[in-house]
Amino acid sequence: MKPLEFEQPIVELEEKIAELKSNSTTQKIDMASEIGAMEQKLKDTKEEIYNNLTPWQRVQIARHTNRPFMLDYLTHGFDNFAELHGDRHIGDDLSMPGGFATLNGQKVLVIGHQKGRDTKENLLRNFGSAHPEGYRKALRLMKLAEKFKLPIISMIDTPGAFPGIGAEERNIAEAIGYNLREMMLLKTPIIAVVLGEGGSGGALGIGVADKVLMMENAYYSVISPEGCAAILWKHRKHAPEAAEAMKIAAPDLGELGLIDEVIKEPKGGAHYNHKEAAENFSTAVSQQIKQLQALSIEEMLEARYQKFRVYGQWQGE
Repeated sequence: MKPLEFEQPIVELEEKIAELKSNSTTQKIDMASEIGAMEQKLKDTKEEIYNNLTPWQRVQIARHTNRPFMLDYLTHGFDNFAELHGDRHIGDDLSMPGGFATLNGQKVLVIGHQKGRDTKENLLRNFGSAHPEGYRKALRLMKLAEKFKLPIISMIDTPGAFPGIGAEERNIAEAIGYNLREMMLLKTPIIAVVLGEGGSGGALGIGVADKVLMMENAYYSVISPEGCAAILWKHRKHAPEAAEAMKIAAPDLGELGLIDEVIKEPKGGAHYNHKEAAENFSTAVSQQIKQLQALSIEEMLEARYQKFRVYGQWQGE
């Protein structure tokens, strides 16, 4: 697995430990104390780096190609996934899969963005950037969930909605805007989870929910750090400063009250252990569903409305 730039000290220590172990074996020299000291230093270094990640470093982790995507979470955390296709207007958008599944014994409807790990898969999934028909398919499936009284789980992982000419011709702004209105009125529990990237309206188009959760190293923002840096500093090299200023990381958004829960990831990021990340995801989402199911439909809709009404309100010291 290719390490990120800030993980280089960890890689160097791991290489030194491997070299010591190799020399100990080939030269039949007892290096147990030296190896033990290096392993402790490696542990301390990991703690220092991963417990003090900057917002920009979290963005890098969120974009890691080995990070678990929507279908990986379905594989490790759900059962009986049955995918449904098409928006009944234009066609099927493979960057926005969805269908029925079972989560810890609870029947649910799952929708979300799906990226690819290589060029072929990214072209198939349009790099996780959905077309208008993706958002219309998502809403069609959510209406089915409402009909059958099933909780909706929305998995967000996109740099943004597709900005191409075809998407504009098929009115992507209307598709997203319509979803915002209709999701606010759906009479069934909605849980949204930002898995990696939560970019702009492309994320919000399936992000209106009773509870909004984020994986620990995900980010959620109206614009990418590079885009913000290009506007404010006139150069993308200032993306780290932009990420810091915009408060786009999960811990910051939790403190601001813009999300409801941060889901713990394996040390170093979800890409190091897909199964553990999926287990943490499943536990958190199941708990949120149980809490919402304890409310009446009227209480749930009022709480959803009030949740989004207070977004943007801020009081200084």
